[in-house]
Amino acid sequence: MSQGTLTRMDLSEAVFREVGLSRNESAALVESVLQHMSDALVAGEQVKISSFGTFSVRDKSARVGRNPKTGDEVPILPRRVMTFRPSHIMKDRVAAGNRG
Repeated sequence: MSQGTLTRMDLSEAVFREVGLSRNESAALVESVLQHMSDALVAGEQVKISSFGTFSVRDKSARVGRNPKTGDEVPILPRRVMTFRPSHIMKDRVAAGNRG
């Protein structure tokens, strides 16, 4: 795996090693899963992966922000943002990794 970042190629390589599909089939499987997740999020659905977490899309309303350098008020347009909420199991695993 690459150092510090898990990539699509790392995921497809893991599927190749652990499941036994060919490299091309493994890459196609990873792409398919990511595409299904993306499509669901674009449609406004939640993506919940047990023991991992939940991805969801939120609508943020327009508001007035402030430029921290100048102090000038700047309008911030409404937008959609993706959020991730880790499961308790994932939170515990990450916290345990910090101690080791």
